[in-house]
Amino acid sequence: MKETKYIFVTGGVVSSLGKGITAASLGRLLLARGFKVTNQKLDPYINVDPGTLNPYEHGECYVTTDGYESDLDLGHYERFLDIQTTRYNNLTTGRVYQTVINKERRGDFLGKTVQIIPHITDEIKSNILQLGKENDFDFVITEIGGVVGDIESLPFIEAVRQLKYELGKNCLFIHLTYVPFIAAAKELKTKPTQHSVKTLQQEGIQPDIIVLRTEHEISDDVKRKVSQFCNVSVDAVIESMDCSTIYECPIKMQEEKLDTVVLSKLGMEIPEADMTEWNKYLDRMKNAKRKVKIALVGKYVQLQDAYKSIAESLIHACTYNDCKLELKYVSSEELTNENVEEMLADKEGIIVAPGFGSRGIEGKFVALRYARENNIPCLGICLGMQCMAIEFARNVLGYADANSTEIDPTTRHNIVDIMDEQKNVLNLGGSMRLGAYDCKLKEGTLAHKVYGQDVVKERHRHRFEFNSEYREQFEKAGMVCSGENPDTGLVEVIEYPKNKFFLGTQFHPEYSSTVLKPSPLFVSFIKTIIS
Repeated sequence: MKETKYIFVTGGVVSSLGKGITAASLGRLLLARGFKVTNQKLDPYINVDPGTLNPYEHGECYVTTDGYESDLDLGHYERFLDIQTTRYNNLTTGRVYQTVINKERRGDFLGKTVQIIPHITDEIKSNILQLGKENDFDFVITEIGGVVGDIESLPFIEAVRQLKYELGKNCLFIHLTYVPFIAAAKELKTKPTQHSVKTLQQEGIQPDIIVLRTEHEISDDVKRKVSQFCNVSVDAVIESMDCSTIYECPIKMQEEKLDTVVLSKLGMEIPEADMTEWNKYLDRMKNAKRKVKIALVGKYVQLQDAYKSIAESLIHACTYNDCKLELKYVSSEELTNENVEEMLADKEGIIVAPGFGSRGIEGKFVALRYARENNIPCLGICLGMQCMAIEFARNVLGYADANSTEIDPTTRHNIVDIMDEQKNVLNLGGSMRLGAYDCKLKEGTLAHKVYGQDVVKERHRHRFEFNSEYREQFEKAGMVCSGENPDTGLVEVIEYPKNKFFLGTQFHPEYSSTVLKPSPLFVSFIKTIIS
């Protein structure tokens, strides 16, 4: 029986260094050598999951196929490794404590005093090991959020410290740090790295590999210095320079031999790596000439990570259409009938983003009307699809007061309504419909043509739905309900055939787009624009 290898990625000096991209890049390289790999994220915040977090707090809330609201790094893992993650790929402090407290209330600890060690750390270790045992992985790469030395991450650091001794040769630590360049001295400084590693050592962990994030090339002398001060071999000091695209990172890490050092330190054979398809993708991205100007209309545009999966899906789609993405984030709060021409006139396509609440909603209606009346390719996602329906009801069906019960509970024409109790049997999250569900596509429609199949499975994150009482009126006026849930009849896709591409989806197609398997909807959207 094979033994799963566990690799832990920690970070030091500053946050946002790219631990997730580094972990995902290593996963892609090991996958290219024929190993079965998954990535996991440990988040130190006390929220049970990021589902209730404002996107400005933590970026996009990603949704797994089994309906778990997770950290956005899981999106990177899926896009890089071409895998599907589950709730077991993300663990928060809040979930750990909630589980332990529930066990204590049931009497599972038989009257023992419940403590950080062993009860909290045992729960963390159990979750890490479960992922490897249940799925027969060769490697589980676990990223620990935050910065070493943070009080929030101490239980996680302690848990993986214990695992080092329990797993022995099947465990390895990678520490990612920042090497600043002091312009006045024209010098790279390794002291922050030394202090970061010292902090990690004080918490009981000696890193096996150190990855140095930098904007400047790191010399062999600097690598030797880090090696000597931080107790790692010179070949285990890895340079990680800024790249023009995150999808170059696996190639740069391969050039630095990160994966071969990992395999060597774990005493494993080193099979040949097949990065052919990945390199083809990068070649297409670099050689693309034609630019495509897209507007993404949403209310969280000040933080681009709020729409990370949509942006990456557009990049995938543009690459496979041999063009480059020029994406403009447009605040729906600032978009009005008076300035819409100025803000959207030169855009070749419009994405109306998902979201919750009434803030910025009127600007989305403005964008959708502009796209529909000017035949500009437009894709509405989740709330974007719901806004598409409301705008159509207002300006085509003539219901001036058309709205959603979420936005205006007193509205007479509630085109978008809360899911009723009968339909909530599908719901995995209280008032939320979360995770992957089947969608049956109507033959002869754009949606059916795009996917090329009768039934697709896409992921959801919503609590409101298209009100089917208006379905007949919509279809008489030319709006086609081209996708529905086969079990409940819930409308999943609407489209307006009079335009070349005017389509909305209740689900989130961006969650299933990967580097090697781009979302058909996004690919078709871009193809329509350039054809």
